[in-house]
Amino acid sequence: MAGVSLPTLIPARVLAAPGRPGANDTIGVGFIGIGRQAGGLLAGAARLGEAKITGFADVNLKRAKENAAKFNAFACQDYRQLLERKDVDAIMTATPEHWRILIVLHACQAGKDLYVEKPLTLTIREGRLMAEAARKYGRIIQTGSQQRSDPLDIAACEFIRNGGLGKIKRVEAAAYPSPWDHRMPEQPKPEELDWNMWCGPAPLVPYNESLYVPRERGPVAPGWLSLRPYSGGEVTGWGAHGYDMIQYALGKDNSGPIEIWPEGPKFNPPVYTAPESKKRGDSICLQPKVFFKYEGDIVVEPAKGPNFGAIFHGEKGWLKVDRGRLDSAPEDIFMNLMKNKPKVDGHTTNWLKCIKSRQQPTAPVEIGHRSATVCHLVNIARWTNRKLKWDPAKETFIGDADANQYLDRERRKGFEVPERI
Repeated sequence: MAGVSLPTLIPARVLAAPGRPGANDTIGVGFIGIGRQAGGLLAGAARLGEAKITGFADVNLKRAKENAAKFNAFACQDYRQLLERKDVDAIMTATPEHWRILIVLHACQAGKDLYVEKPLTLTIREGRLMAEAARKYGRIIQTGSQQRSDPLDIAACEFIRNGGLGKIKRVEAAAYPSPWDHRMPEQPKPEELDWNMWCGPAPLVPYNESLYVPRERGPVAPGWLSLRPYSGGEVTGWGAHGYDMIQYALGKDNSGPIEIWPEGPKFNPPVYTAPESKKRGDSICLQPKVFFKYEGDIVVEPAKGPNFGAIFHGEKGWLKVDRGRLDSAPEDIFMNLMKNKPKVDGHTTNWLKCIKSRQQPTAPVEIGHRSATVCHLVNIARWTNRKLKWDPAKETFIGDADANQYLDRERRKGFEVPERI
């Protein structure tokens, strides 16, 4: 597959949308990327009667075949072969972030619904393209922001959004490190791995195991989740959870902040030239601290935590939301929420039901895009080192051409994204 060229459009033979699954039909689910995170998604989907695991695509062909053997399923190295199959109705994907846009666009064009891990995108522009594709091709896309299906997080965010704390004065959120750069030495590549395809839209660089793994694994470190141009760092890694809860609780699912600014030392990321723990890079790339503001003078300020949510300060007290862990003052706020939490479906169950009903899922593409946008805004504030004014309706920085250059990225020849979907 060296020199692979990805088409702007999927071949016409694939464009016919599959038949809508009936209420009692199983849904053929294929996986694109079957590494660490996708393994958990696979285990969850395999337990559900609504899903039948029908195929796997992975740039590591050995990994695809090993998983396929457990389900008597199809295996391939090129995900486009999976998209051509009639027994695949929907896709679950947890690839590195630099690959998400092409997989989502091609799957939508092929008539497949998608479950896409968070963060949804690597750039702001990619999210808008995904939303446009989902709308044009009538696809159901669930973002893997599973806290949207946590009953306590739902209860807490609805309580805040409905005025339970009164007017929100300020929000405390965790500070997350941005990604840094690398020039890793070349190592022998596993025979079964198509490294050119793994790099995909990103520059083709020498293979190194400490780049290939998602997060550090002993001496194999730091992993692509900490490195540009594959990821937004932990700002998008963990921030996609924490900032998503802020968007949810403030009722900003179709909007976002209006100002973002850094405070502290200028961003000065390291360049890793050999395997090394992410600890040093995380420490350096936490600076400067980044604040952002919503309409109504609601300022989100960086704090030590919580990592999966935020602390909301209102006229009537404060409430901490942190992946099903609540705290508050006065205490009866969170005690009442725990007693009255809603009954909800699991995140994957919700997605499968929506594939059949064609209703929007709990975390649809627009929500995933808007929450990822907050993460990207934090990174851009660090990269530009100045206060930025953001127009959430037009999705552009106001009067700042330099900052607007970060709305998207260059992609390697053969892996381009079309201007129009």
